[in-house]
Amino acid sequence: MTARITTVTFQGIDVIEVEVQVSITNGLPALNIVGLADKAVSEARERVRSALSALGLSLPPKRITVNLSPADLAKEGSHFDLPIALGLLTAMDVLSEEELMPFIVLGELALDGRLSPVAGVLPAAIHAQVNNRNILCPKAQGGEAVWAGDLDVIAPHSLLELVNHFKGRCLLERPTPIKANRNTARDALDLRDIRGQESAKRALEIAAAGNHNLLLCGPPGAGKSMLARRLPGILPPLDAYEALEVSMIHSIAGTLPEGGLMVDRPFRDPHHSASMPALIGGGHRVRPGEVSLAHLGVLFLDELPEYNRPALEALRQPLETGRAEIARANAHVSYPARVQLIAAMNPCRCGHLSDPALACSRAPKCAESYRDKISGPLLDRIDLHLDVPPVSPADLHLPPAQEGSVEVRQRVHAARQIQRTRYEAHGIRTNAEADGELLLNIATPDTAGKNLLLEATNKLKLSARGYHRILRVARTLADLEQTEQVHSRHIAESLSYRPNIIRKEKTAFAV
Repeated sequence: MTARITTVTFQGIDVIEVEVQVSITNGLPALNIVGLADKAVSEARERVRSALSALGLSLPPKRITVNLSPADLAKEGSHFDLPIALGLLTAMDVLSEEELMPFIVLGELALDGRLSPVAGVLPAAIHAQVNNRNILCPKAQGGEAVWAGDLDVIAPHSLLELVNHFKGRCLLERPTPIKANRNTARDALDLRDIRGQESAKRALEIAAAGNHNLLLCGPPGAGKSMLARRLPGILPPLDAYEALEVSMIHSIAGTLPEGGLMVDRPFRDPHHSASMPALIGGGHRVRPGEVSLAHLGVLFLDELPEYNRPALEALRQPLETGRAEIARANAHVSYPARVQLIAAMNPCRCGHLSDPALACSRAPKCAESYRDKISGPLLDRIDLHLDVPPVSPADLHLPPAQEGSVEVRQRVHAARQIQRTRYEAHGIRTNAEADGELLLNIATPDTAGKNLLLEATNKLKLSARGYHRILRVARTLADLEQTEQVHSRHIAESLSYRPNIIRKEKTAFAV
């Protein structure tokens, strides 16, 4: 007899249906799993055997073959345990195949028959909803699956509960969605905590309003990390569609909060020792990297020059296209990666280039070698460059600023709402994504602004990408003022955030 159970596998966040075919025939007793299964799937035979034994069942002394179709597609993950077990129970006439046919099944089995959480339940549930199917998953993730919409969700605690449900002995109720809690620790970080640095706070507001990339360069202790960690507090919350989009990626990665969705914009701050697969994605079993886990949120790279050079160069393509493309000999996977990059760095290795009293003996040569670790093309993809000076002792004794994150957030939200209305028909969200003719049409400066921009382009030798980034930032500045026309003052302020970050700073030692 042959039984068929439907499950899924993943390529990026794309869901591909897999049919688990179980055949029990005469022959030498054996349980074989075929269909390009990885180690985790191959080991399912022992977990399934033990889980069935916990139910008081044993496998028949026959030849059992489990085929994962399509057979030429690689299968990874422990979520194949439950569909294999249900296929065996169906082939053994314990359960009815007709009752299981409408369901997409995912779940890992413990040796005592309990169901353990697995990655990818949310995208599998959304796929089931789109294709008029239902989903069967572990109890811990039932609250995650019901966010997909109006579909039947069965979420048992164990294999025994599932068998009793289909036998009609103890029916399981549909799980209820769990409202995820906001990150209160993040909300506690307020811009009022930062003394001085008014220019840096202004740049942070502009970056938040237009979703622009930002590079902060300054000596140790100037407040660069404090500024970056307060950026999520002034960003608008995820809307319903964005929350699902972000949650799907974290579900694939296995980092989604239990039973809920992502309600806060992601903030990822990997250590500078992170490898290229950790940043971009990949590995033996391809998984999303930090740039994808930060999708629609913030990717904070502290001590930027200390990162692995190939890893930094690999960031160039996701920053430009909003997707991380991972090409392997046996797979090509694409993950969303529309991130806001916030980078921080010291001006040199010792960090005190501008202070002759504290600078090392190699200054200013140390600055050249230190900054050479960051390529020009990568810097060209960062909209705002800002030098963050050290905080003076007088600033440290000032009272807290009257304006904090709440006031800045209101202006940022108003600017984002203008952009949402403007780009509603274009499939983008913010000024940072505008390009081509669309950008030229919405960010055309007045006559004085055009003259200023032309002169600056010639003197600063801006690339075409740099030219467009000036216009994007100027458009955001106009949105913050809620003006339709881009004026020369907006162009001038935008130009002030494009210094030559790789310049040779010898003036500090000319005294």
